[in-house]
Amino acid sequence: MNRKAVFFDADGTLCDMEKGVPQSTKEALKKLRENGHDAWLCTGRSRAFVSRYLEELPFTGMISACGATIEKDGERLFNKEMPPEVAKKSVEILRRYGLVPVMEGADFMYYDKDEYNTDVNWYTDLITESLGSKWRPIRGNEDCMRINKISAKMIKGCDAEAACRELSEYYDIIRHESGSGIAGTTIELVPKGFNKAVGISAVCRLFDIPWEDTIVFGDSNNDLAMFEYAAVKVAMGNGSEKIKALADHITQDMFHYGIRNGLEYLKLI
Repeated sequence: MNRKAVFFDADGTLCDMEKGVPQSTKEALKKLRENGHDAWLCTGRSRAFVSRYLEELPFTGMISACGATIEKDGERLFNKEMPPEVAKKSVEILRRYGLVPVMEGADFMYYDKDEYNTDVNWYTDLITESLGSKWRPIRGNEDCMRINKISAKMIKGCDAEAACRELSEYYDIIRHESGSGIAGTTIELVPKGFNKAVGISAVCRLFDIPWEDTIVFGDSNNDLAMFEYAAVKVAMGNGSEKIKALADHITQDMFHYGIRNGLEYLKLI
């Protein structure tokens, strides 16, 4: 079998915000690499928020921030950042329409803890703990934020559509299905022209990976672009309906051996 390049989403596919990575997934990725295949993380998380439990997995490399950052062997190969003045304006627009801005960069994430707290998302404290010194407040850094993308948190009474209209000049907008895990109340704002497929395509060009050898695993709507791009698509059992509709195969969820079973189905382990 040709060497395959397998690209994995993180949340809902490889890991759970609270429980980390299942042991069966760790073992499956190790065996995948031992069998001579490549394993790439391809996550909507910015690089600053790639938690230790993901960094410890045997990845060939990482695509983060929905294609805006690429690294291999610890070397950052590409990093698309929004101009600081656009980041500042984005915060102002989101707050004007009642959304909570979480500004995501390769080195730091920026949010104000009195604004983004467990009343907004139950897992906020887990994010802060995972970030450690990579967390910075927006307050005091309004003019110097270095970000790749934004997660805008919807709260009661917000006007998300109005905010998206004003911000569409700068960002492509990813809307998640209501109730779809941790992303259900989040609108992702990604630099114009960027998505996970763009990141995968860049990796394929950089490392001479034939398109027909690309495989993706994912579960949420920020995986749609890579599902539309890749040669083989595997949806997690907990995946959104849009993702499942594009899949070549639907495996189980991560806690029921979904990654292991999916790789076995493809005869990669």
